[in-house]
Amino acid sequence: MDKKQEIQKALTAAMKARDEDTKRTLRLVMSAIKLAEVEEGGAVDDSRILSLLQKEVKTREDAIEEAKQANRKDLIETAKTEIAILNEFLPNQMSGNELKKLAQGVIAETGATSMRDMGKVMRQLIPQLEGRASGQEASKVVRELLQDQ
Repeated sequence: MDKKQEIQKALTAAMKARDEDTKRTLRLVMSAIKLAEVEEGGAVDDSRILSLLQKEVKTREDAIEEAKQANRKDLIETAKTEIAILNEFLPNQMSGNELKKLAQGVIAETGATSMRDMGKVMRQLIPQLEGRASGQEASKVVRELLQDQ
């Protein structure tokens, strides 16, 4: 079963169970998927759906930071609940050490020696992440490794 079907099935189950948090969150994800399909002119693959899910998680994390500044505990709890729901559809996240080892391997593979080679490294690294780490985290690790060289 592909990710879209999996999310749709979970949405249907949430609607039957009258789980408002899950229903609201998954409806937002399904609308993001449909928007991506319209933009691309056809069905999107699982890797694109994983990146959409990661983007949604990042949006919630940013909302938590803003809610902390506004001292809104209710919004923080809502965002944390939504992140937990979204994480059910993402693969287990890579640890910092795993990401660093993978990045080091790609840097060695590409022969990257400076920050000018960052694009070349990222083009090879991102497909290997398979939704287990965000592009932002990968970029940070690659930047640190290339600056140390």
